[in-house]
Amino acid sequence: MDRSRITDLYFAEARSKLIDLAAFLDRIERSEGVDDFRMKSLRAALQELGTPGPEKAKKILLLLSDPTEEPVSDAGSKSASGAWAGF
Repeated sequence: MDRSRITDLYFAEARSKLIDLAAFLDRIERSEGVDDFRMKSLRAALQELGTPGPEKAKKILLLLSDPTEEPVSDAGSKSASGAWAGF
């Protein structure tokens, strides 16, 4: 499939996700406090998104993932945070 066809099929969806992300960042910027590890890793992922080259999804997933190999004795919470706390 060529770029034109991919753009025709997926542009509206990507545009919508980008606007959702921008709205989220606007809410963060209007709020008080400092960025936690999730926002720091999200900002790093956004920088990666803006760089040329292949495998953006893989690189961003790795940025948001825990790179350690040793199992932890206690996960600390019942839900995932979506980013590595050690970022």
